[in-house]
Amino acid sequence: MQQYFMQTIYFISGLGADETVFSRLQLPGYNRRYLPWLMPEKNESIEHYAARMAKAIDTPNPIIAGLSFGGMMSIEIARQLPVQKVILISSVSQYTQLPLWMRLAGWSRVNKIIPMRPYHFLEQIENYNMGVETPDDIEILRRYRQQVQPQYLQWAINEILRWHNNWLPASLYHIHGTNDRIFPVQKLHPTHLVQGGGHFMVYNRAAEVSSILQAILAA
Repeated sequence: MQQYFMQTIYFISGLGADETVFSRLQLPGYNRRYLPWLMPEKNESIEHYAARMAKAIDTPNPIIAGLSFGGMMSIEIARQLPVQKVILISSVSQYTQLPLWMRLAGWSRVNKIIPMRPYHFLEQIENYNMGVETPDDIEILRRYRQQVQPQYLQWAINEILRWHNNWLPASLYHIHGTNDRIFPVQKLHPTHLVQGGGHFMVYNRAAEVSSILQAILAA
């Protein structure tokens, strides 16, 4: 009798977030694993960080799905070990796809001048840009702001603003919302679009994202 093994998908959440953002995805028949964010070492490069994160992967030729900054990290991991598929959700794949203000901020190193931490007076703007739609969405983002470690946040923002990647994995898929205000779709070339989806669509448009993920995994 042939033994059945469920295929494993490794998920990486967005900046400072945990696996809660993936909790509404429906992926029957697949084993889900979550790669948690680590506390960065002093002056650690994104390449070295990706190597440390990849140590938790124990499946040959894994499938990695990354949300936002997690998508960028997925690409960095794929540089270092063979992967079956990389799936970006609400993310970017190359430096040139970062919004101009991010590239200018990285060039000017403004993040080294202004302390990078959650500011209460910016919450409404951040919620708007994230595309949150319900009190549940807002509460999740508020919890992330309260939990994120300043050391991690400072490091992560610096790596995002100064990310100069131009390399792409051979098997790359990209799911993006047409109303994403963090990474506007006009600069991107996603393989799959969610009409009206914002940056938080993996949670508040989970049914549509799940359907696309199922099609990608079955391909």
